[in-house]
Amino acid sequence: MRKVSEHNGIVVIDKPAGMTSHDVVNRARRLFKTKRVGHTGTLDPDATGVLVICLGYATRIAEYLSSSRKSYVAEVVFGKETDTQDASGVVLAERPASHITEADVHALCVRFTGKQSQIPPMVSALHHEGKRLYELAREGITVERAPRDIEIFACKLLAFTPTEHPIARIEVSCSTGTYIRTLAADMGEVAGTGALMHSLRRTEVGDVSRPFTLQESFTLEQLQGLAEAEQIAESVIPLRLALAGWTQIPLDELGVAWLRQGRAVVVDGEDAERVAACDSAGEVVGIGRLVGGMLQPVKVLV
Repeated sequence: MRKVSEHNGIVVIDKPAGMTSHDVVNRARRLFKTKRVGHTGTLDPDATGVLVICLGYATRIAEYLSSSRKSYVAEVVFGKETDTQDASGVVLAERPASHITEADVHALCVRFTGKQSQIPPMVSALHHEGKRLYELAREGITVERAPRDIEIFACKLLAFTPTEHPIARIEVSCSTGTYIRTLAADMGEVAGTGALMHSLRRTEVGDVSRPFTLQESFTLEQLQGLAEAEQIAESVIPLRLALAGWTQIPLDELGVAWLRQGRAVVVDGEDAERVAACDSAGEVVGIGRLVGGMLQPVKVLV
């Protein structure tokens, strides 16, 4: 049996601007002194906010966390378009948009709430014939992208600044795979002025039953301080708490042994697609699904 250390779990980091998500992962490897580090969803270098980091055997559940809903606060500027759909790109068009009102933006928020299709931007990490789209974009290559089904659960106007190029600060809760820069550009297209995303801050990741928020995040400077004080373990959320919204089933020693062998275990409980199997100490040792009183293992973690 592998030893369960204090550095197996989830850390919520407030990513600073100017760093890639991979940069943050590399920094976490050094701070937590472990090679097993992963994240649950890329943030652009210019974006800030919640980046959920998995440590140790928790990296094996990253795929479950990355499929969760996400929330953002973004600034949208009307009357400008760039080749990247954000403020870092080359300006393609610029036109007066002073006629756009707060009421217009409210209407756009309503218009873009719900299920819809979205064409991913060229500046994205999606693959095309072995290359990421942003790599092709850097070479000046544009390729056809298939629309993807997404859902905007909520879109709310937080603030509005009326100028020649009005600035709308919006709060968006959406499904994974949604591009806020594309949402901004699509809003501009409907408004007839064009628009770009000026800034982006992710405020929340996770299902409503257990979201990871900015309030529980740590900056890299804070983590550095905790590491120097040998208190960095205080930043780690144990898996049993990180998966608080899941069905959790305690197993005895025999049940844990069977789970590790890939065998189904007889347990009490209602059917559930996502089950966290725990040992007698409360540590999550595996992921499974519960069907007809049988806990069927999907992933063994420890």
